[in-house]
Amino acid sequence: MTTTPFVHFTAFIHPRALVDEDAAIGPHTRVWAFAHVVSGAVVGADCNLCDHTFVEGGVRVGDRVTIKSGVYLWDGLQVADDVFIGPAAVFSNDRRPRSKQYPSAFPVTTLEAGCSIGAGAIVLPGITIGHRAMIGAGAVVTRDVPSHALVVGNPARPRGWVCSCGEKLAFAERHAACGCGRRFRLDAAEDKIQEIA
Repeated sequence: MTTTPFVHFTAFIHPRALVDEDAAIGPHTRVWAFAHVVSGAVVGADCNLCDHTFVEGGVRVGDRVTIKSGVYLWDGLQVADDVFIGPAAVFSNDRRPRSKQYPSAFPVTTLEAGCSIGAGAIVLPGITIGHRAMIGAGAVVTRDVPSHALVVGNPARPRGWVCSCGEKLAFAERHAACGCGRRFRLDAAEDKIQEIA
């Protein structure tokens, strides 16, 4: 039996994907087999939702986001542009879960622009992952992560800083230059880095 992909406002919807009627899918986004986007969810332009993904109705996903297989995005999650979410990454949205008991509101978990979540990482609710931060595979994120920070382990701990291109930065006298041409200054007192011209 042959199946024809469904085009939803210039988005590609695999014939075995489920996109509810009131879900918003941006142009050039691809929704692959066995993915489910629930009514009320908003997914931006040029995204890629791989097989076996789930996007709940209160979720907002920006443009050019990659969501790999086996990822479930629950209410309260806000995903900015250019975010990468690796396979089987886990997001929780209830700090004290009990069966058949629902919070009056879900804590907001924010993935800021350009951050990357490694395969199998776990992100607890109400956390902000900073701009261009990188979460290592299998990390358990229990607190906010600064922009450009690299965190790994359980619980996730800082292991350095990464460039916008993804390379780890080596600082000497509070300055670092990446092979891609970007340069950064470290502000140790405020635990952050800044890109400089």
